[in-house]
Amino acid sequence: MGISEIAIILIVVILIFGAKKLPELARSMGKSARILKSEAKAMKSDQTPPAAEGTPSPGTAAPGVIRAAPGDVTSPHPTAQPGNDAPRP
Repeated sequence: MGISEIAIILIVVILIFGAKKLPELARSMGKSARILKSEAKAMKSDQTPPAAEGTPSPGTAAPGVIRAAPGDVTSPHPTAQPGNDAPRP
């Protein structure tokens, strides 16, 4: 594209949108370009090899599994006695 073609395109754009709308149009195009660039960068950084099906990655539990956190007490109920399966009143 030569300079004359770019000038003609700019004149047509000014006639279509008007001189008052051009700064707003340029601002919105700049925002769109920044958003697109940041999303593309985020997608590149998120591309990690997926885990094999059925095997959870380290540090994650399968759905519905509750794991004890460090410091949680996992001992049986204090009133439970070994071999005492009778229901409590």
